[in-house]
Amino acid sequence: MRKAKWAAAAAGVVLLVAGCGSEGGSDAGGSAVSPDGSSAPGAEAGGSLDAAAVTKEIAGAATGAGFAEKPNDDIPAALKPCMVSWQADGEKVTDSRKSYDATVATLTKGGWKEKSDFDQQGSVITSLDKNGWTVKASHQGQAGTFLIVSFIATDNGPACEKLFAEDLAKNKQP
Repeated sequence: MRKAKWAAAAAGVVLLVAGCGSEGGSDAGGSAVSPDGSSAPGAEAGGSLDAAAVTKEIAGAATGAGFAEKPNDDIPAALKPCMVSWQADGEKVTDSRKSYDATVATLTKGGWKEKSDFDQQGSVITSLDKNGWTVKASHQGQAGTFLIVSFIATDNGPACEKLFAEDLAKNKQP
């Protein structure tokens, strides 16, 4: 079951990367290159933004807005340099929508550029880009019923796109 969930997530990430309209990914500014000359996924030239830095920015903005992190499924090891998943515990916040808006505002102040915003019938999805990474911030439902608040970031570079496609092919259901 867990594998099927990650296969679905990887499929969504591939679609997200392919359809986000972002230019480049981590290769936009020149990807980090390993000693053997290959691109290192999840790292930008100069080391300014990688999965650890993105995690720190999302966690800092979300906890600063009143969210506590809810443990979720681990990202497959091969995708960890390319993907960050941070889910808020909706039961431990007073006003989840206010905290969501504050988190997005803090990320925007930190250099993330808002690319799109969808707000309809209890669901809000905001797309933010920075240095070849895209964060899909999502607030769905309402407290007391069904509530999911998540921040999923992906590196849009070709090395990570290849890893997402490989993971999707590996986990494809017959």
